[in-house]
Amino acid sequence: MPLDLLILNVMGPFREPREPAFSYDYSVQREDWATPQGVRIKVSIEHELDYLKNTILSFSGGSVGQQLMANQLLLRAIADQKLKIVDADGKLAERLDVMIGPFEGESQEQLFALLDQWMQAEKETLRQLIKDQIGI
Repeated sequence: MPLDLLILNVMGPFREPREPAFSYDYSVQREDWATPQGVRIKVSIEHELDYLKNTILSFSGGSVGQQLMANQLLLRAIADQKLKIVDADGKLAERLDVMIGPFEGESQEQLFALLDQWMQAEKETLRQLIKDQIGI
């Protein structure tokens, strides 16, 4: 079993130029690694962000600025959860730079199912977070 993953820094969100996705760059480390590792997590706008926002949360309303802030909050929550999912799946066991794409398509069904379970379980918490931090 790998040692706990420590997140040293997170940068983003960045708009991916040739695909409908945003990404975050994580700098992570484990106790037994000499140096940190870079991990890029991509979040699909349609299949992950809009799915959470529209299908799970049924989110609407607010000004353009509030919508932007809500999107950023949800994007980060999704990216953080995807990092946990891929770590638990063993994809971060080796110390290599890693890019984790959107959980879509047949090869990613199992990972998306785990993300969907998290979305369902956390929907009330996410709604309250949006209400508290953004006022919607």
